[in-house]
Amino acid sequence: MLKRKMLRKLLVTSSALFAFILMCMLPKKDNLKVKQELTYVDNNVYKTVVYLLDNHNYLGKTKIVSSSNDTLKQIKMALETLIVGKNESKLPSGFRAIIPSDTTIKSIKLNNKIVKVDFSKEFLDVDEKNEEKIVEAVVYTLTSFEEVDKVIIYVDGKVLTKLPKSGLNLPSTLDRSFGINKEYDIKTYKDIEAITVYYLSKYNDEEYYIPVTKYTNSKKEKSDLIIEALTIGSSDNHLMSYLNYNTKLLNMEKKDDLYILSFDENIFENQLNKKIADQVLNSISFSMADTYHAKEVKFQYGEQEICYSSVKR
Repeated sequence: MLKRKMLRKLLVTSSALFAFILMCMLPKKDNLKVKQELTYVDNNVYKTVVYLLDNHNYLGKTKIVSSSNDTLKQIKMALETLIVGKNESKLPSGFRAIIPSDTTIKSIKLNNKIVKVDFSKEFLDVDEKNEEKIVEAVVYTLTSFEEVDKVIIYVDGKVLTKLPKSGLNLPSTLDRSFGINKEYDIKTYKDIEAITVYYLSKYNDEEYYIPVTKYTNSKKEKSDLIIEALTIGSSDNHLMSYLNYNTKLLNMEKKDDLYILSFDENIFENQLNKKIADQVLNSISFSMADTYHAKEVKFQYGEQEICYSSVKR
């Protein structure tokens, strides 16, 4: 009797062990589901650059998520994100849209790297202080696409060539030479030079870049003015620079779309491993791209090559 009970107990234990091993060998549905979801996200998420207002009324460079890699669809979504209340769920924290909420996009056409956008008349229903900023936001957002170099803005089918409240005349075809977050330090309207400098700002520990176009009568080389602006920093403490105050640009050389910048040792974040901070690389590279139309920037320590930066707008 006792022997039979022991045999039965052994049989139950063996069956349970076999069932457990079999379950371990079979694929789990939950694991498969997670893998599918991760694959879906990785293959179908795209980032689009947009310029939105931050808490200090600067237009900052940020990104939104898109589910399409079609350029026209991405352009439309980027423009809609600039419209108040249109794509609020896509806005990064600390940013807000600038185009009036009742504005509609009537058409978008892209040809030969020129994008033509026709807005409804509500596009211009803004305070005078924001008229120019709306144009800046549209131009910088659209020229962030590799397929776009220039922008033509229409309002109700007519090319926008003058802002009604400020009376500012606009070129019919716009590009980044129009400027953004403009600052003026000029004594005369003759011999004006413009540079665009990318500073950093921060919201809830998240850093982002703010381009500032500076107008000056200085006769210095524009690259020197960029480095000078980043070493001195901005008078506005919301605009930051990580470039060492003592950094010197020793030389600039141009080869087609490549710009070679030679610095002294103060360019390094760490003197031992000869490392340049990412924020410094980006600020200088973005500034060179907007000011000189540079596509690549090479950083040198004297004659020694340190790194390349391939510039993406």
